[in-house]
Amino acid sequence: MRKRPSEPVYSTAIATGRALFGALRLKQIVTGAENIPATGGAVLAITHFGYMDFALTEWMIWGRNRRRVRFLAKKGAFDKPVVGWLLRGMRHISVDMKAGAEAFSQAIVALKAGEMLGVFPEAGVNTSFTVRELKTGTIRMAAEAHVPVIPIAVWGGHRLLTKGRKPSFREAWGTPISYVVGEAFSVDPSADPRESTLKLRATMQALLDTAQARYPDDGTGTWWQPAHLGGTAPTPEEAAVSEAERQRRKAREAEARSK
Repeated sequence: MRKRPSEPVYSTAIATGRALFGALRLKQIVTGAENIPATGGAVLAITHFGYMDFALTEWMIWGRNRRRVRFLAKKGAFDKPVVGWLLRGMRHISVDMKAGAEAFSQAIVALKAGEMLGVFPEAGVNTSFTVRELKTGTIRMAAEAHVPVIPIAVWGGHRLLTKGRKPSFREAWGTPISYVVGEAFSVDPSADPRESTLKLRATMQALLDTAQARYPDDGTGTWWQPAHLGGTAPTPEEAAVSEAERQRRKAREAEARSK
């Protein structure tokens, strides 16, 4: 196997993440690790319930086969001085939500070069802790680059940091992080991407159901458990209403700043 070139920023970020997660005594529970390829391009379609999901996924995959994952991240994160420097140093891809063609092109080039790309098809943190409607970009990228999609459910990471909550060190201590990695599947370029995306959503929800069913902590009555499993998280409908209001508020604030 050809030796991968050194990437000091990525290696430093991984080491820092491992130190942090080790200090928190996080407990990895991984099912389906054999579905992560040792080489070749692939799109990782990952559930998104917390802000640490990307780092937790990198941590898990690095521990399995030392592969680096390139994530598609919103342009706003790249615009921040320190965070942006780290993201560029780790060769993640900036996504301008108003003009996504450039990011899509960069993603295709990376996939054809044999990179693994991490994508959150829900396009934002989902506070209902169920898999909501997905964007079609994941399927379209895989089809154009002729690489497989690998669905991954990450459960427990939202207990560290998620939208609207900042859990304490005590709450985060010893949190189990469950991963269920599905089998890779190819995308037929001639298929309707909307239909393929619906199938991807069903697969991701099934993986999530497995992760939640096997999770060692009882979430009954807790904020981090979805409503249909006895938790107090908002229902998908309630979360959609809250998110729509949040987007309207952000738009008003952006308009006010531009005046």
